[in-house]
Amino acid sequence: MPDSAAAAPAKKIEFEDPHAGLGNLQEAEVTRVRTLRGVWRWALVIATAATILLCINQQFSLRFFIDYTQLNTEYFYLLIALMLPFTFLIFPGTETAPLNRIPWYDLLLALATFAASIWLMLNVRKAAQYGWESDGAPRNVIVAGLVMWVMLMEALRRTGGWSLLLSVFPFTVYPLFAEASWLGPFRGSQLTLDQATAYHVLSGESLLGIPIQAFADTVIGFLVFGTALMMTGAGKFFINIAFALCGTFRGGAAKVCIFASGLLGMMSGSIISNVLTAGTMTIPVMKKSGFRASYAGAIEACASTGAVLAPPVMGATAFVIAQFLNVSYAEVAVAAIIPAALYYIGLFMQVDSYAARHGLKGIPRAELPRVMDTIKDGWYYVFVIALLIVMLLYFKRESHAPFYATALLLVLNQVFSKDTRWTLGTIAKFLEVNGRTFVELVGILAGCGLLIGAFSMTGVVSSLANDLLTLAGDNAFLLLAMCAFTSLILGLGLTTTACYIFLAILVAPALEKLGLNRMAVHMFIFYWGMLSSITPPVAIASFAAAGIAGSPAMKTGWESMWVGSIIYFIPFFFVLNPALVLQGPSPYLAGLGLMAIAAVGTLFICGGIQGYQAFVGDLRGTGPLEWPLRVLLVIGGFVIATPGGGINPLSQWHMTLLGLAILAPTALLALVLIRRQALVPNQLRAP
Repeated sequence: MPDSAAAAPAKKIEFEDPHAGLGNLQEAEVTRVRTLRGVWRWALVIATAATILLCINQQFSLRFFIDYTQLNTEYFYLLIALMLPFTFLIFPGTETAPLNRIPWYDLLLALATFAASIWLMLNVRKAAQYGWESDGAPRNVIVAGLVMWVMLMEALRRTGGWSLLLSVFPFTVYPLFAEASWLGPFRGSQLTLDQATAYHVLSGESLLGIPIQAFADTVIGFLVFGTALMMTGAGKFFINIAFALCGTFRGGAAKVCIFASGLLGMMSGSIISNVLTAGTMTIPVMKKSGFRASYAGAIEACASTGAVLAPPVMGATAFVIAQFLNVSYAEVAVAAIIPAALYYIGLFMQVDSYAARHGLKGIPRAELPRVMDTIKDGWYYVFVIALLIVMLLYFKRESHAPFYATALLLVLNQVFSKDTRWTLGTIAKFLEVNGRTFVELVGILAGCGLLIGAFSMTGVVSSLANDLLTLAGDNAFLLLAMCAFTSLILGLGLTTTACYIFLAILVAPALEKLGLNRMAVHMFIFYWGMLSSITPPVAIASFAAAGIAGSPAMKTGWESMWVGSIIYFIPFFFVLNPALVLQGPSPYLAGLGLMAIAAVGTLFICGGIQGYQAFVGDLRGTGPLEWPLRVLLVIGGFVIATPGGGINPLSQWHMTLLGLAILAPTALLALVLIRRQALVPNQLRAP
């Protein structure tokens, strides 16, 4: 319930600088990346502009190249040639490498990458015509391919770190010794170095495979839209809306954080930029409201991590999922609606129970922006987002939608906003910010593409799926638990996208063979890989939030796991019943019903975790029975939220009745004990 507003007037909370998030992102990254200046900055700006124009030309068939039709593979290589060399200019090779200048060896690596990309682009048409990827390529193409292979691995190390390189590199060379007996279930068809190189750089299954295809077809457009949205003041609009709507509720600052990060995440699809944009405003207000620093950082980290799951603009992994499943991006975005809703509902309930237990009040209304004033300042964002959703869901034009939405946004911004109108300097900054993002993504996605190629050329995936099923004894629950654990472990060292690609190749086929829905399986893998952002020892979202909160990084990481503990349960709900990812017969009606049941179960899980049950009260009032009751609330909530039927031997009615049989007496006993204690005069309670 909202707390009463203070009568005294106070300074209103506002997110003043619409570019603050991007600026903070630059500052946060300065310790590991170079900020290009002078001729190199303009080279990046020009290369980024060319990349965007090439994407527009390809998606809209504008025929920039007169009397010449560009093949998709040529287009992919041209994008790689424009972006990948900058990996060596922006990301230093070592911790001691200079940041204020570009060493000669980085320039040499950039030049070698550009030359190899162009040479392969010039030959990829002939490769398709003569089947070079499987029937032997000329020596000069093999040499260029080997150079590209080496450069990709170094780019992967610089963008994703040693952990990503050491995870991917052994698999890229694995086809060279795939027949070795010690490989066991990983044994497959062995290739020579020339054959493996040709397949990696010329086929549509490796370097030019699913990850780069997703980047070239849809990711570029959505990144451009997200950056344009933030640089036209969307940060101020969304955060002020969140403060206006949620600020007065108990624990209001934390609920604002969840709501604002969810809104921003829907548009940005980026975890770190979400933390650095929303967190700079919400974390200080949470601390002022009574949340300890590490807990405030943890709430922001968890809320921002949902950005890659929240449609309509999800993270890059969602586009890779669409390519893997050979479905439209819109279908993936629709499938993510209920998982994303449950994610934020769970966080909201966690925060509400925590705030109630610790007596944390809301922000006085006098300090908050007014809803109508905020809408008046940014009303046109609504039309832009509406256009994007209509283009995605009604017209099914996911490759065109972000460009139309960006064009409308820029026109409306120039006409109706005085504060955020773009100048030539803004355009250059816009291209630079996009360029840095493109470079990092190309470095990771292109390198991870070789992972897919390695398993494709050896044909080991199907046999590995059978081996996993044998190991799990055809037990779907055991295989899901194995997948979740593996995903979490891989996610500690890999990006969400790289982690997803690993498991989509290795584990997803086994889960699908058990009859589980394909979309649900891939969303399950994606979701668990995403959780690595808040799980120590890596926990990039938690560490970024800790920097803003001024709290110890590792402590904030452990707090994030506790705050986000509810969200570790949620993936199992939707993989057990695909209606929660809007698949199957009558998916919308069934999905909404299951979401409501899962939300009720989540309410009790959060009550048990935090020690305050909504509609019951503070469980400290139950005395020595507090912890047994909390455990029963978590168990009962989990039972009632878990879908029945399918691979679950119990039906939905059985699960619901069993959950109620646990929860009803538990909640009733807790209520009686709490009210009895309240009647005892002068009863002292623990702080």
